Amino acid sequence: MSAVQNESRKRSKKRFMVGHHSKRWKGSRELEVGMQGILITCNMNERKCTAEALNLLGEYADKLYGLEQENTGSSSEEEEAEEEDVDVALKKEVAQLRASETKQERRFQALDSGANNVIFIRTQNIESDKLVHHILSDLHTTKKKKSRVILRMLPVTGTCKAFQEDMVKYLTTFLEPWFKTPSCATYQIAFKARNSNHNKRDEIIKSIAGLVGKMNPKNKVDLTNPELTIIVEVIKTVCCLSVVKDYTLYRKYNVQEVVKDDISKPDVTTAKADADTSDQTEKPDAGETDRRETKGEEDKGTSVSEKGEGEGGGDAVFSFGVPPTAAAGATPAEEEMFQPF
Repeated sequence: MSAVQNESRKRSKKRFMVGHHSKRWKGSRELEVGMQGILITCNMNERKCTAEALNLLGEYADKLYGLEQENTGSSSEEEEAEEEDVDVALKKEVAQLRASETKQERRFQALDSGANNVIFIRTQNIESDKLVHHILSDLHTTKKKKSRVILRMLPVTGTCKAFQEDMVKYLTTFLEPWFKTPSCATYQIAFKARNSNHNKRDEIIKSIAGLVGKMNPKNKVDLTNPELTIIVEVIKTVCCLSVVKDYTLYRKYNVQEVVKDDISKPDVTTAKADADTSDQTEKPDAGETDRRETKGEEDKGTSVSEKGEGEGGGDAVFSFGVPPTAAAGATPAEEEMFQPF
């Protein structure tokens, strides 16, 4: 009986583990080399982030590229197919299925990125860098918050294997439109690696900077306000690349930060103006206050010295010819008693 019970327990554990792994949410496909799209970061709640990202991207894509056509047949066509012969209806259905297979890929498709709190939205027939820049510019001007979970939206216009040799080889042609002569610009490199330990940050940045310098010596690094930013995002064995504009202006492409008002600079100027006006109004009174303070200190000093001499514990020193009662603060009646005859 004990052996039978142990076998049943093992079977139940296996069934439980299989069910547990099957419940884990994953995308239909994973991020692979050769894809283009948008990397979206969030703080937990990836499902809600995916829904917000698809809604936000769909809203702006419809404005830029028009409404997306759905492959759905009308009811009138179905009714006509029922009235026709069976062979003709079958041929139409086969043709529709083939057309739907070719047009099945939509504008945006959520895939598993391979890292936690990171979602990859694959794009079709859309320039992801221009779309993301348009979204951030609109949010920056309108200051309207349109998401709660999304943090950053990073376009991915090229992908390659996440090894230094493959990255340098791919970047030699990828970076030419922006940095090869006669084109030139100030730039910075934003590197981030997730679930990858075979790449060192400093080596990758130095190799990319050397490659950009060879394309055109006029290309210079600017870490404060660069014209272009080379984004390098490594996830496992896939390297996602893009070259974007206004990276610092749009708060590193952060959707939550770009809608905030820039109030630091006006506050500093107003604070300086207030300080100047306050100094100007308080300057005439400063001399008077100083005089009052010095006069008070003199009065205070004399009072303290008199107090120390009168209440010095009996060790008072009197000058010659001054009666002790006068020094000790006697009443007028007592002073008359000590007047000299």
